[in-house]
Amino acid sequence: MTDYDDPELADIAARLREPDATVRRIAVLALADFDGDEPLPLLVSALDDASADVRAEAARALEAFETPDSVAGVARLLNDEDADVRDAAAQSLAQLKLASSAIALLPYLASTDSFVRAAALRAVRELRAPETAAPALAALDDADPLVRREAVSVLGWLKHLDALPALTALATGDPHADVRRAAVGALGAATDDAVLPALLAALGDAAWQVREEAAATLGKLRLQGAAAALVGALDDPYWQVRLRAARSLGRLRSADALPALIAALAHTISNLRKEAALALGEIASPLALPALREAANDPDPEVRKSARLALQQTEAAA
Repeated sequence: MTDYDDPELADIAARLREPDATVRRIAVLALADFDGDEPLPLLVSALDDASADVRAEAARALEAFETPDSVAGVARLLNDEDADVRDAAAQSLAQLKLASSAIALLPYLASTDSFVRAAALRAVRELRAPETAAPALAALDDADPLVRREAVSVLGWLKHLDALPALTALATGDPHADVRRAAVGALGAATDDAVLPALLAALGDAAWQVREEAAATLGKLRLQGAAAALVGALDDPYWQVRLRAARSLGRLRSADALPALIAALAHTISNLRKEAALALGEIASPLALPALREAANDPDPEVRKSARLALQQTEAAA
């Protein structure tokens, strides 16, 4: 064990050699609060501790450090015999920020263990590392829906256009709602309206979460052919879908949506009245002025604020 000039660090290093696992775990906790990178070798070595509690604690502590050694060490714990250690490693790896860290995780994307595959995909999701595209594409056919969902998310973050046909198929055909929802969101990377039929179909999905995602994605892409379907979604049984539909209609700035949005200003749910007012402000049609003036006196302060903002936008556009 390395000698340390810092007395506190030297004391912690000594406690990591104690036979009592509780003492070693508390020492790891102390290392997590230590300033600087000097504790890193000790934390990495603790990943091989005989106690599962110590290994898990070290994995959690290393969430704050991102070096090749720490990433490789925590990744190894995805195969740990203890479920809590595996979970701690997966949670720590999900906090990675450096694209260079993806290299250490590539072998785990092909693991025979579905938990490991899903955890590795989740870890590389936001890193946008080009090397992860091929294994993520392959994972779209995985038997485990959690793995498929994480693979979809990786491709969505990469904005991988070559994956759009496969993502389109998953958006409407996967048997699991979580996968369909992720695929619908990933279609937001599209650069044309080829994904419109799939998104319109998703707007009628049995799962409200998928419908909500479809409404949001249609607005993000500003697909004008979606206006009529989004107007219909203002009557969805779930308020989450109605809110997304109203917001997206504002982004489309479709005059065809005016009657429905004006009617929504009288809805019993205040959040929908607010979103309708904001959408009307985006459309900025003088036909909405009388209804917006009335909404400016709404009993809900957020609705009043949104209606007054919409009035300013509409009057400025006149």
